[in-house]
Amino acid sequence: MPLKSKLIKKGDCLWEMPASSKQGMKVPARLVLSEKLLSQVEEGALEQVANVATMPGIHKHALAMPDMHFGYGFPIGGVAALDYEHGGLSPGGIGFDISIL
Repeated sequence: MPLKSKLIKKGDCLWEMPASSKQGMKVPARLVLSEKLLSQVEEGALEQVANVATMPGIHKHALAMPDMHFGYGFPIGGVAALDYEHGGLSPGGIGFDISIL
């Protein structure tokens, strides 16, 4: 079943993917975007935000902003707060395509 079908509308531009949507999710995922933008989101990006919600030490929610789209690890536009002692750091959360001069 596609993850998009599991989203619950919480507000005009707020959607929640319950933690029961994918095995291993520790917290729900929240998406901040309009219905029009949601209709354009790739299933792979939804899968990635669900994967972020499985990370050790994640707090409250995995988040995806209005510009969300498929990335390397996190979706582009994805955000996560991780516990300092029990969490981790994912270079996929910041991307690999940024050029440093």
